[in-house]
Formats: sequence, C-alpha cells, structure tokens
Amino acid sequence: MKTHNLGYPRIGSHRELKKASERYWAASRWAAPLGDPNRGTKTQSLKELLDIGKQLRRQHWQLQQAAGLDLIPSNDFSYYDQVLDMTLTVGAIPDRYQPLFEDASLSDLDRYFAMARGFQQSYQENSLDLTAMEMTKWFDTNYHYIVPEFKKSQSFALSSTKIFDEFQEAKAQGILTKPVIIGPVSYLLLGKEKEAGFHRITLLEKLLPVYQDILQQLSDLGAEYVQFDEPYLATDLSDQERTALKFAYQEIHRQFPQLKIILANYFDCFGDNLETVLSLPVDTLHLDLVRCQLQLNDILDSGKLSDQTSLSLGVVDGRNIWKNDFAHSLTFIRKAIEAIGPERVMIAPSCSLLHSPCDLELENDEQALTPEIKQWLSFAKQKLDEVATLKVLVKEDNPAVHPAHQINQAIAESRKNSELIHQNAVKQRVKGLTNTDAKRQAPFAQRKQLQHQALNLPCFPTTTIGSFPQTREVRQWRAKFKKGEITETQYQDLIRQETEKAIRWQEEIGLDVLVHGEFERNDMVEYFGEKLDGFAFTKFGWVQSYGSRCVKPPIIYGDVSRPQPMTVAWSSFAQSLTSKIMKGMLTGPVTILQWSFVRNDQSRSETCTQIALAIRDEVVDLEQAGIKVIQVDEPAIREGLPLRRSDWPQYLAWAVKAFRIATSGVGDETQIHTHMCYSEFNDIIESIAQLDADVITIECSRSQMELLDAFANFAYPNDIGPGVYDIHSPRVPSQAEIATLLEKARTVIPTDQLWVNPDCGLKTRGWEETQTALKEMVAAAKQLRESVSEPTA
Repeated sequence: MKTHNLGYPRIGSHRELKKASERYWAASRWAAPLGDPNRGTKTQSLKELLDIGKQLRRQHWQLQQAAGLDLIPSNDFSYYDQVLDMTLTVGAIPDRYQPLFEDASLSDLDRYFAMARGFQQSYQENSLDLTAMEMTKWFDTNYHYIVPEFKKSQSFALSSTKIFDEFQEAKAQGILTKPVIIGPVSYLLLGKEKEAGFHRITLLEKLLPVYQDILQQLSDLGAEYVQFDEPYLATDLSDQERTALKFAYQEIHRQFPQLKIILANYFDCFGDNLETVLSLPVDTLHLDLVRCQLQLNDILDSGKLSDQTSLSLGVVDGRNIWKNDFAHSLTFIRKAIEAIGPERVMIAPSCSLLHSPCDLELENDEQALTPEIKQWLSFAKQKLDEVATLKVLVKEDNPAVHPAHQINQAIAESRKNSELIHQNAVKQRVKGLTNTDAKRQAPFAQRKQLQHQALNLPCFPTTTIGSFPQTREVRQWRAKFKKGEITETQYQDLIRQETEKAIRWQEEIGLDVLVHGEFERNDMVEYFGEKLDGFAFTKFGWVQSYGSRCVKPPIIYGDVSRPQPMTVAWSSFAQSLTSKIMKGMLTGPVTILQWSFVRNDQSRSETCTQIALAIRDEVVDLEQAGIKVIQVDEPAIREGLPLRRSDWPQYLAWAVKAFRIATSGVGDETQIHTHMCYSEFNDIIESIAQLDADVITIECSRSQMELLDAFANFAYPNDIGPGVYDIHSPRVPSQAEIATLLEKARTVIPTDQLWVNPDCGLKTRGWEETQTALKEMVAAAKQLRESVSEPTA
C-alpha cells in the first residue's frame, strides 16, 4: 500500500513566490505599472526569481519526503498557472505573442508572464500592445487559470522542458518523483475555440503526439509513475468526449505499457463517465472521497474494475482546513483493502493541496486563532502527516487504541460539543424566514423609474467596482496599527485622508457614481468576516487565487451573525464629502461562503442563509444612513455551481434566495448593484436575472465582450455594466479601445441599460495606470453620450 500527494502549494509558507514575482515584474521594463519607480530597472534579476522557485521546489519535495509519502509530485510547481505551463509545453501559443519570441532581450519567463498579464512595452510609445489571455475559475474553486486558445488549424509541438527539468532536479536530490500533467482531454476542454466551425476536442489527434513525446522523455529519464489530471471527468461529458478519452489512454498505454499512469479525477464523482473510466488501461484511478463518498461502492460493486487497476483513495480533504476524522477515513480504506487487497490501494488527499494554506504550525497568535479552534484544523503540511498516519493506522489490528487515533477522536468530539459553534437566536431567525423576505417591493421596471428620478444619472453612467489601489503606504499603515505602532485614531485619520483624496480625484475626472476606495479593508471577504460572529482568522493561511494574487480565507466555524454595523461609518463619512452619489460596498453571502473555509457540520445552504441575514442588516442600515446605491458583490455565484447539471437547480435555488434575502430589505428608490467576474453565464442566465439586482457589472474585457451574448440572447431585463478594461493586467487601454468595446456592447444590449465600468476592483493596480485608464474610460462614455440622446425613464 502506497501514499501519495496530488500537488503541493507553490507560493511558499511566507508567500515567497508572490513577493519575488512582483519584484521581478516591477523591475521589468515592459511589465512595471506606469509611474512605478522600479520601471526600467533590474533591482530583482531573473536569476533571483528562478532561484526562489528552485528553493521552494526543493523545500516542498523534502517536506513530503520527511512526511513519509511514497510518491511525491513534480511539475506541480508553477510561476503563474499550471494550465498556462501546459500551453507553453505543447506550443499552443496564440499568434499575437509571436513578436515576443523574436525579441532576444526578453526571457522565456517574460514571454510567459506576457501571456498571463498582457504586454505593453510603453504606453507613450505604444510600440507593442498585447492583451492578456482570458482567465476564468478552475472548476468550482476560487483559483483562476489562463484559458488556452485554439483555432481550427491549431498545431502543437513540444516547446518547453519544464516537466523534465523539474523531474531531474528532484532526482538529483535523491527523490524519484511522480510527474503531474494535465490530461490531454481536460487540457483541450479547458480551452476555447477562437473561431467558429470546429470543436476543440477534435484537436486531440494533433495534440496526442506531443504527450507521447513527453512520456517518452520521462520514461527515458527513469519515471515510473505519471499522474494525469483529468478533472473534466467530474463533469457531464458528451459521447464524443468520452470516445476521445478512450482513444487517448489506449494510445498512451499502447506506446508506454511500462509507465504506471495514475488517472486523477477530483471535485466530484465520475458519474456517467464511470463505465468509460473503468474501461481505460491505466494503473490507478484516483477518487475524491471527500466530495463523493458513494463512488467507492459504485466501483467495487460494478464488477468492472480490472484486476490490474489500483484505487487511490482521496480521503483527506485537499480543499478545506478541518482535521481529518481518522475513524471515518479508515472505513473507506478498509473497504477497499478487503475488496482488492492492500497492494492495490493508495491513500491520498482528495485533490491537489494547492487550495490549502501551507502550514498550521506558523499560527501562534492565540488572539487571532484560539487554541480551541486551532486544534480542529489541518493545513497542507499537516495533511501530509494525516495521509501517512492513516497508512500506519490501517495496518493496526485495533487502531482505536493507537495514540494518534485516540487524540484525533478526542479532538473531533471537542469540536462536536463546543459551545462556540451554536447560537440559538441565529437558528430561530433562519427558521422564521418567509418568501416576502426574499422579494423587493416593486418589479424592476417600476423601481427603475423611481431610481432615475432619485439619482438623475446620465446615459452610460460611469462607476468603478469598488476598491482603489492599496499602495505600500496604506498597507504599512494597517501593519503599524495592528502592531500597535500607531493608535486607532491615527490610523483612521490616515485612511480618511486617503479616502478624501480618492473622492476628490473621482469628482475631478467626472465619474458619476463614486466609491470610497475601501482603504480600510484588507480583503473583500476577510474584512467582513472579522466583523461577524462565527468566523476565525489566520495570519499565514494564504492560498493562491491567480498569479501572484493570494487570499487569506476566513474560517467559518460556527453560526454567523452581525453584532454591529460593519461599513456604515465609512460610507457615511465618504458621502458627507461629496454631493455626488456614493456607492455602499458589501460582499454578498454566496461569495463570503465560497471564499471562506466553511464548516462541514451543517449544510452550506444553512450557513449561507445565516450570512445573508447579517448582510441584510447592513444593507438596511446603509439605506437608513442615506446611501442610495448599494453594491452587494457576488463574483463567486457561478463558481459555486456544482459540476454536474443535475445538481444545479438545488444550488441555484438557495444561492439566489440568499442574495435576495440580503438585498430585499430596502425601498424601491434604493438601487442595488451586484458584481460578477470571470464566469461563463450562458447556462445560468435565468438564475442571474432572478437575483433581481437593479444593475449587474461583469467581467467582459478579456473575452472581448463574448460574455454579453448570454445577456443578449436571454433579453436580460435589468441594467448591465460590462467591464471595459482588464484590471488584472498592467496595460492601459485607450479611449478608442474602450469606445469600440462599448459599441460592441450596444449591439446586444439596449443603450438605456448600459453602465460603463472596469471589469473588477482596482485594489491590486498602481495609481498612475488606474488614473490614466479611468480617464480614458470616462472620455469613452462621454464620446458615446454625444452619439445618442438622453433616454427617457
């Protein structure tokens, strides 16, 4: 019996990779934000970034080796994204980036980052201006991947040695790793066709020879196991896609029978794909037994599992932070052993530990994370120990008497019986909800007239999504305040000054609906969690969201309630500084749920409803304080959608209801906005309409307004703000570019429904590029206003 890991967090326990990457970007002539003092310098060399990557890989391999794992992954490390890595490996580089490969002054990493972040050699010179590749959510997680782009005549060629380099790197340290590769079918399905007339799965025959080249070189280097990640097996595949899957793995086995292929599926069951999967000539099937416990019985009872196929049991939760229940996990392991023998069983986390924080041992602040709650938790490093301990326990005749098992069960009981978890008043309030609590007073058409009169906005009203750049100074103020180096009064005075500067600047450039900038906030979820009961926090619990962007999700351990107002004081202060409309900014209940580590002792829908009631109280208080426009962001509502369509209705019913509970306590004159980003809306557009937000703002720029087709085909009834420029890239769009996108939007959305805004918050950008881009955006809106007459309400 073996233990293995599907992947380890790449960012480092102290976010070393994030910091090194950002230093390198700042030092790179083409990547530094406009106005950055490091623009054009080489204060952080390419060698330093590469060295930090090498150090992290070595540390992670050694850590897993010390934990006692039998199979340790390689090629799970990435400087930005594993899907983008695969795109470079197979040579699927979009044509627009070819000039970068002709510029000898650029490194391979420069070209790689250009695909992820865009490339603008100089805004003033405008000599080369390339948009970034599209980015979207990795299945139902908060991780974002770079979407491959395919054309009908697409060719592939082995174009990177990364997989081999890292395998040899580990081998030189005495560790024979298990290379991890995104499977060929999932890789194609993760991408998009950039022209009509073909399905990307038909490219498999062109792609497969590159995979065979990869396997040949790995075999020559001495690889024994190779892990193929095929997470699309957790989705509804077509017959054509299943046929492609069979073809791919039959060809791989035919050419490389000596390689032991681990086929990894995670985030859900195999479902209707199970029969196909059981027919594949692979060495091992990996099962996510956290997300889908029934599939082990389905496989063992089917009678179709080959005698040559092993099972990898994903019993340790790779996506959440709760300590494993050994007794529960051992039941699955024993069942598999009894059916197929220990030599055909592997023990593993449910998925890559990419989605987990690195190391619980770093959490030594007992005020931030109390010992009682901390004992219930397990981060990536601790999950490795859990996997190894389960292998020890399953060999015991009576594991219940083993000290590790006894400690584990005592902790499980302490959590189950803790008085921290339950609030009867919260439970009763949820039970008392009625349908009226989830419904605005009047339909949108009537509300729109009342809001037009109350707000008096022009056509193509301009706004931003909420946050403005959090400069180094702002972050330093927060750090000093937390360390006690400045008083709360001093900290708030500094934030007030920064807020007023942002408001005056917005007035100056002519934005119509202002925001206060959110300088007092650390994170759009963490900030609210800190002010709600039922949440706990870490100091080092970072996980990667995309590229160098890391988030520190709160931990929802108990019933959720709002003890006092959270944002009213700052919104009121901001509104007092201007006669223009100030937008109140909140995070929605589904997003707070999705972007937190959620308790697993009650349904997610119950927890979400508790959060919705807390947000409802805040929305009502903002309205009473005179805030006329309130934005309740729900960027994660599409992300939370189950992977199988049959499970959608149940999720969408409670997710939509939670949003409506949160936003339906206000009068008709109060305008409710929501924001969503990096999501495909086509399949759930009716549910998005059921949210009944007065205005929805969405990400559209990277897809060149493709996402608007969903809203046009459905005839979306409410107002829409399609994002007109990509805030995840340092490049600055021109007025003409933005105007072109808006004209494209006007072909599918009526003029009187269109708002003008960036595609997301501006927290991560620099001030000069932000100011330049927003001036261009406002100018584009004014340009379009000149071409139309003012609409009547």
